[in-house]
Amino acid sequence: MAMTWQDIRAEALRRIQRREWPPSAQIPNEADLAREFGVSRATVNRALGALAEEGFLERRRKAGTRVALLPQRRAQMAIPVIRQEVEARGQSFSMSLVARARTPMPPPLRAALGLGETAPVERVQTLFLADSRPFAFEDRWVHLDGAPGFEQAPLDRISANEWLVQETAFDRGTLDYSAEPAGTTEARHLGCAEGTPLMILDRRTYGPEYPVTLVRLAFAPGYRVRLEI
Repeated sequence: MAMTWQDIRAEALRRIQRREWPPSAQIPNEADLAREFGVSRATVNRALGALAEEGFLERRRKAGTRVALLPQRRAQMAIPVIRQEVEARGQSFSMSLVARARTPMPPPLRAALGLGETAPVERVQTLFLADSRPFAFEDRWVHLDGAPGFEQAPLDRISANEWLVQETAFDRGTLDYSAEPAGTTEARHLGCAEGTPLMILDRRTYGPEYPVTLVRLAFAPGYRVRLEI
C-alpha cells in the first residue's frame, strides 16, 4: 500500500525526535524523499509543509529544508464555541440575547480593531448559561463588511459566537486574558457583587480581507481555563 502524506509526516517526525535529523541539519530534498518513499513530490511537500507549520522544520526557497534549531510543536488555538464548552462539562446550555443594535463604536475600540469611522458595525450582548446559571457574559462588536450575512443571523437561536465560527473565515487574531473586578453590567448579568474578581477574555479576529470582530467575554466567578498541548 502506498504511503500517505500522514505516513511520511510521521516518519519524518520520528527522525527529528530521534535526532537522525538533528537540529539545524538540512534534510534530504523532496525528490530524494519521494524516491525513498515511492510517492510523488507533491505528497512529500504536503508532509514537510505540515511539519513546518507545526514548528519542526524551517523551509526556505532555494535554500532547502532544515530541522528547526529548537524543534517544538507550536501552540495552535481554535476559537471555542461556548455551547460546546458548556456541553463538554456535562451541563445544559442555554443563552439569552441581551441586546443587538447598529450603534456607533467607541473610537478606542475602532482603533484597536483597525476600523475607519464609516465602517459598519453591530454590537451584540449575550448571556450564556450552564444548567440555568450564569456562565459568561459576552459584549461583542462585529464589522459587517467582514461578516457578510451577520445582520440577518437569527441570534436568538444561535449565538454570535457560534454563527461567526461557522460562517466567517478567520485568518489571524489576538487573545488576552486578565483578571478584573466586575463592573455594574457584568455583575448584574453574572449574579455577583460589583468588584468581584472575574476572568476576562478580550479577543480580536481578522479575516483575509477585513477585521471581523472584537469581543470581551466575562466569565462567572470560579471559571478556570484549561489548555491542552
